[in-house]
Amino acid sequence: MDLNFNKNEDHNKLLVSTLKNKLAKVKLGGGKDRIEKQHKQGKLTARERIKYLLDPEKPSIEIGAFAGEDMYEEHGGAPGGGVVVKIGYVKGKQCIVVANDATVKAGAWFPITAKKNLRAQEISIENRLPIIYLVDSAGVYLPMQDEIFPDKEHFGRMFRNNAVMSSMGITQIAAVMGSCVAGGAYLPIMSDEALIVDKTGSIFLAGSYLVKAAIGESIDNETLGGATTHCEISGVTDYKSKDDKDALDTIKNIVSKIGDFDKAGFNREKAIKPKKDPKDIYGILPKARSEQYDMREIIERLVDDSDFEEYKEGYGKTILTGYARIDGWAVGIVANQRTLVKTKKGEMQFGGVIYSDSADKATRFIANCNQKKIPLVFLQDVTGFMVGSKSEHGGIIKDGAKMVNAVSNSVVPKFTVIIGNSYGAGNYAMCGKAYDPRLIVAWPSAELAVMSGNSAAKVLLQIETASLKKQGKKISEEDEKELYDKIKARYDKQISPYYAAARIWTDAVIDPAETRNWISMGIEAANHAPIEKKFNLGVIQV
Repeated sequence: MDLNFNKNEDHNKLLVSTLKNKLAKVKLGGGKDRIEKQHKQGKLTARERIKYLLDPEKPSIEIGAFAGEDMYEEHGGAPGGGVVVKIGYVKGKQCIVVANDATVKAGAWFPITAKKNLRAQEISIENRLPIIYLVDSAGVYLPMQDEIFPDKEHFGRMFRNNAVMSSMGITQIAAVMGSCVAGGAYLPIMSDEALIVDKTGSIFLAGSYLVKAAIGESIDNETLGGATTHCEISGVTDYKSKDDKDALDTIKNIVSKIGDFDKAGFNREKAIKPKKDPKDIYGILPKARSEQYDMREIIERLVDDSDFEEYKEGYGKTILTGYARIDGWAVGIVANQRTLVKTKKGEMQFGGVIYSDSADKATRFIANCNQKKIPLVFLQDVTGFMVGSKSEHGGIIKDGAKMVNAVSNSVVPKFTVIIGNSYGAGNYAMCGKAYDPRLIVAWPSAELAVMSGNSAAKVLLQIETASLKKQGKKISEEDEKELYDKIKARYDKQISPYYAAARIWTDAVIDPAETRNWISMGIEAANHAPIEKKFNLGVIQV
């Protein structure tokens, strides 16, 4: 191994260490004091509830762990968006679990909380995956009610989704393990079955203080909407549990009796570990974004037996396409090639850039995977489409549009891993968030933006200096450098994978070593949903 490999390895392992430290902080939720307060109330925390519910010997993945990071500091912060979402197994059945974190503002809903909950429901709907809600929330965070209450993708969409999911036959189970107030009271009752924990769980449209203010009635919360009331008088809930663990045990029993599901029928064989060590990825992935590397070396450390059957290997070389298996599942891989490549005509093409021939190859390959019912995996390290007169005259817009069309209309499940750059229209063509990947994750080395930090800072600097000069101000070289550094620092923060994850533009930032597990669990989830549409490209320019 060369010195460059060792430098890359040190850099990428440091990025992974930072990731793990950030995750450890997120897992504390509202902090140790609030966790202790939860325990004193006789309640488990959201993470403890999920840990007890899920099969311990099976893998799980967490959706949106960094939701809300650095977004609500003026309100005291909202780690994880105040809700924990995991895909795992309950009694051997794959499910998605949504648990309010009452250590964060009593489980109140921030705008990002709604977005994260809706993302969980979206995953459930797309994959026909059973969903379990562990409810412990004070409802909408009132200081931000205007950003969460009335719009299409706000709080009320949850209950609309409850109804739609029920009509689709998707199992929904809710356990009321703490507060469940106002509009939030509809979620458990619109689920198939609802449980409530005695003495700690409560459901009502208005609490005792509001009831007193509204109609003058004096009543305590337990009598108003506790477990005894709703299990024995109103009939609102179906099961009364003595504590959190009793409620979770009941959920396990219910899930264990759910019948089998119709399968999409994606091909799977016995899993084989990669021949080439996945840990080598840390040394292969360059520290400097301008450096080249062979994406095949990454692929061979992600796929079973390091076996990648390449499609059109000699054509459109800045995108790699081919067939492989990940944890036994057959997949079609579309990946940006980051080396400088030479065409048969002797022309050099820049790595990470999509050329007309690359887009054409990818379009054809995506169509083939749809024909064969093979899930698609996109590995992004893309700076965009090739520009300039030669590309424009050659029809790069037309060929790029064909690729975007194929990605948009693909009916097989798509999974996206952002390895490095994810810039401009390249993000779109390589199945960015707007193109409905079933799961989209980023490595700590990822960057998402319209263009790179250097390029954007130079463009913004030109605009800024021109504006200042119009105002008659003189700009020295020192002033220009200071302004450039300020602009670049701001832009660099926005292109961070954590900035994207905070806004749920991606589902997670993950250690590269976890990639196989994410894709495998994603395809297993997708296998719950038979493909009902036919692949149709529609009208395209040929």
